[in-house]
Amino acid sequence: MVGLPYDFLTNPLGAVRQTFEKSVASSPTDVDPAAIFRGKDWGAVDLFHDFLFVKGGLAQVPSIDALSMRWLEPNTLVRFRGMVQDMLGNELYVGAFKDGSSWRTNKFTDFSPIQLPPACETQLWERHLFHCVPVPGQNSWVTETKSIPSTQNVSSSASQHEGKRGRGSEDEDMNLNEESDNGDLISSPNAKKQKEHENTCSSSCLSDDLMDHGNDSGLGSGDSNNPTCLVKIYDLPESHLKLNDVFEFIGIYTFDPVLAVHKDDSDDPMFELFEDPTVDLPPSKVVIMRYDLSCIACVWNLNPFSIHHVPRLHCLICRKLDAQDFLSNSLVFESLSTVVRGIRESLLSHLTAILGNDELAAQYLLLHLLSRVRAQVEVMSVGKLSLNLTGFTRESASIFGHQLTGVIQKLLPFTQDITLTLDYLNTATLQPRRNNKTGRLVAGVLQLAQGTHLTINETCMQSGTLSSNGIENARLLKNLLELQKVEYDFEYYKLEMAADVQLLILSEAKSSILPADLVLPFSPGSVPATNATSEDLQAWRWYLATMRSLPCSIEPEMNLTLQDEMVASMQEDKSLGCAELNRWLTMTELMSASFGEKNLSLEHWQMIKELERLRKDRLKEKAR
Repeated sequence: MVGLPYDFLTNPLGAVRQTFEKSVASSPTDVDPAAIFRGKDWGAVDLFHDFLFVKGGLAQVPSIDALSMRWLEPNTLVRFRGMVQDMLGNELYVGAFKDGSSWRTNKFTDFSPIQLPPACETQLWERHLFHCVPVPGQNSWVTETKSIPSTQNVSSSASQHEGKRGRGSEDEDMNLNEESDNGDLISSPNAKKQKEHENTCSSSCLSDDLMDHGNDSGLGSGDSNNPTCLVKIYDLPESHLKLNDVFEFIGIYTFDPVLAVHKDDSDDPMFELFEDPTVDLPPSKVVIMRYDLSCIACVWNLNPFSIHHVPRLHCLICRKLDAQDFLSNSLVFESLSTVVRGIRESLLSHLTAILGNDELAAQYLLLHLLSRVRAQVEVMSVGKLSLNLTGFTRESASIFGHQLTGVIQKLLPFTQDITLTLDYLNTATLQPRRNNKTGRLVAGVLQLAQGTHLTINETCMQSGTLSSNGIENARLLKNLLELQKVEYDFEYYKLEMAADVQLLILSEAKSSILPADLVLPFSPGSVPATNATSEDLQAWRWYLATMRSLPCSIEPEMNLTLQDEMVASMQEDKSLGCAELNRWLTMTELMSASFGEKNLSLEHWQMIKELERLRKDRLKEKAR
């Protein structure tokens, strides 16, 4: 029995080209067959989706990391998890060309399979380029889940075009099991090392041989354990991926040393074309290059830069990730009320022990860890809940603060810690900025993935004078805390980007730099000495990720009851304002979520009122 004419893992381009050629052969004769498939899938992505998520092939796909890059072969199937750090614009490439009487495709690759003859008929297609980096602050416990993603999270060309597949019928898929007439596509141990690199004909200009503009470009700046990746997206609108979103990309890996050879070391005349046309081009100019009549590529709004040593991934399928996607694939819990309550109590007990038996602080910390931005309404970020624990000194912060940040790192996938000092504020680069000479976005400390937890330790702050950079950094931190927005500097203008970052401040007194939603004096009674089992940690991670993602609603009757409760509360305490009542409502939603419930209840409202009474009593006591 003859096997498949390609291998999904070692020769994915075989599937792409075989399905393309069959689709072209079956297309109507009165239309340009290659033009039909511009911006569309012709059935190749469907095959990969079936292999990965129906037949369980995802577990066999290697991830791009420092170790795997030593043995990964070009043009094999890989995956990469990372944050979208920069959006590099659009690129035109030779998507299809005519080889004699037959149409071939260059989709999902950097090279043409053969040397293009002069003046051959070609089709220019478009793809989007993104620079992706390992998620900032990703903790070591995070493992790549091997579970099958839900359909709504998976994106590919097939899911974005509702029209019929270009000759993607089941009968044609079955025909792919027949022996191929092209021996190059037959799967074998060495099939992946076919003629992809025998003829060097690039179909891209941005990612291959553009001039080097220094380290400020940011590409390739990841450390040796965390390689960055240039991801090329096909058939999806650019708006599908947003800056700072975390995605998993599955596609074809290209990393060819030939591209890193300096032009002076080559007699190929194509290198001569790179020198003058690409030096110091204005960002608005279009870069057009031609490789021996074999390829034309075009990029808008970008100056060229060197990314020779950055792996490239031609994306077949991508899916947006949330916290649950970073849990262990062996973790299974039922969202039963009794199970959720049991995990909640065990987590609260652990947080209480970590906080020196301060049960009130543990209650507020749990609500804080469950908070997230549910909506941005003008200058209000609905759902955020920043927390300022006061009463810390340098000594207590080294004990309780260290324990607290350690447990948060074990519970959440992305966490960052900042020890705030005068020198840090004056010298740190918190703001992401655009380098208009290179056309690149240079990351700042505050370019964080959605859902990141940020702990700020103010116990080392001393009196002194803030520089202009220090004042700007303090303003950026305050805007992130209050508005959940980060201002990006594009040199000639500034642009605010929405964020979703949990902020916890540890300070001696109420922070004058970061006015948190809640201020609670920390009152420990003992030095923490507790350990959690691996099973406990897995259960708590699942609990936080799942409960945090629960939707929340208010029944009409409950809405009327809450209105009466708010009026009564304002009559009892004349100092209550709309901002505080809105925060109580947010806390009630979080309290409901902590019990695994999607609807607010009067019981949870009363619990929040009692917590707030205890907090205010402690504030008054500390003020005496």
